[in-house]
Amino acid sequence: MMKYLSNCFWLLVPLLVWNIVFTSRLPWGYARDVFWRDIPSWIGITENITRILVFTLPILMQFSLKTSVQKAGLGIYLIGLLLYFASWILQIYFPQSSWSRSLWGYAAPAYTTIIFFIGIGLIGKTSFIELSSISIIYLAISVAFVAIHTAHTYIIFQRIEPL
Repeated sequence: MMKYLSNCFWLLVPLLVWNIVFTSRLPWGYARDVFWRDIPSWIGITENITRILVFTLPILMQFSLKTSVQKAGLGIYLIGLLLYFASWILQIYFPQSSWSRSLWGYAAPAYTTIIFFIGIGLIGKTSFIELSSISIIYLAISVAFVAIHTAHTYIIFQRIEPL
């Protein structure tokens, strides 16, 4: 039983807690009713399917820091998490700054996630089920999710940018 508790899902817990605690403090352009209004259905469906996979596959990935790649993965994960948190802090506390009002700043909470997803993919090289390439599968799905999530964010930015 303990081996199943040592999965990579735990690496997503800080992100999930952060999102629950701070989502309501983000500027109005990130509000659910603004962010999801009039988004093409193919984007919404693709984004949500890949989101579900990116957040559930780590349950099958064994957390291990035995190899140098896995240890590097932990470093990449921690850097990614810090950059993700920083991107939110800038939006929350400096929403009118030139960074926050730029495409790069507004989209940073979307595209910085790829860094910690890469870290998780490198840490979770082995699976609890017969799936030898779970790390590669996870990384590919993560890239797809971040690309579509960032495209979604770009669409919203185009709507709110003049404001």
